[in-house]
Amino acid sequence: MKNYIKIVAILVVFHSTSVAQDIHFSNLEFSPLTLNPALAGANSPMQGIINYRSQWMSVATPYVTMAASFDARFNEKKRNKNGIMAGGINFFNDKAGEMKVTTNNVNLNLAYHLILDRTSTLGLGIYTGYGQRSIDPNGGRWASQYDGMSYDVGASHGETFNSASFNFLDAGAGLVYTYKKNNGYMTQNNQRAFNGGVAFYHVNNPRFSYLDQSTEKLYMRWSLFVNGTIGIDNTRGSVLPGIYFQRQKSSMEIMYGAYYQYKIKEGSMATGFTRPMTFSIGLFNRFKDAFIGKVMFEWDQFSAGFAYDINISTLTEVSRAKGGFEFFLRFNMGDGGGFRSRI
Repeated sequence: MKNYIKIVAILVVFHSTSVAQDIHFSNLEFSPLTLNPALAGANSPMQGIINYRSQWMSVATPYVTMAASFDARFNEKKRNKNGIMAGGINFFNDKAGEMKVTTNNVNLNLAYHLILDRTSTLGLGIYTGYGQRSIDPNGGRWASQYDGMSYDVGASHGETFNSASFNFLDAGAGLVYTYKKNNGYMTQNNQRAFNGGVAFYHVNNPRFSYLDQSTEKLYMRWSLFVNGTIGIDNTRGSVLPGIYFQRQKSSMEIMYGAYYQYKIKEGSMATGFTRPMTFSIGLFNRFKDAFIGKVMFEWDQFSAGFAYDINISTLTEVSRAKGGFEFFLRFNMGDGGGFRSRI
């Protein structure tokens, strides 16, 4: 009974501190429009990405998040342009726990990237969106259902909600700088590419409560990130470092680490008959929460990646270090005339 009470207490604390937080992925760089709306069109003429994440299966009913995004440039074929106009759309569905706390969200993104010179751009992006959130009160266990010895799930819980679901409008903005220096020649592998940006989500603080829509708000989330690709001269290897910081009221996430990427096969520049192929392996750390192992395979325009969280937080005693797994699939149509295409 002591262990059971401890598990319940940990879960209650965990749920209460996370229920009003945004979704997050360990493959943050491959969920670009939830990282920064200005990433629409920043590194690719057109790309589509699908994400899936499942976590806390070892602790309770899994938290499952599915997402998809698509972004493209509007004026890609226009020559001598001063900037890049782009747009995007992203959707996610998140379902948490036995009470099926469900969030559905769809956002439209618009971005403009000013071309500073042959190697860099500075982009501003905005988004507006619509969200819906719901809960199943019958899926929970309430104090009124406990008779001192056990729970009676058939007993009335006596809890009342003003509404078991609600809708909200959302808005935000972001700024992104991109830099890319191409290889001097094909096998030299001395490319340098970096992305960095800041973004603000939920700047309108939408109403966000089942009980009191007049006072409960969705707090603004702001994020900072820098990532890059650094070729190791005259080898087939590259290092892909990244650091990501996000804060939403009292909740904070810091994630940092790097991939090592190995080029299995060079792509042919003239004929295009030989498709490029790379394999990457990475290790990241989400500060005070998890170590994250990652693998990624890229073939021509297609990428697939897998990540697994090894929990190191205060929940370890219950989770037995099992955090969550996720994967992504990506289609990327080219690198847009020399700008970095990894994200």
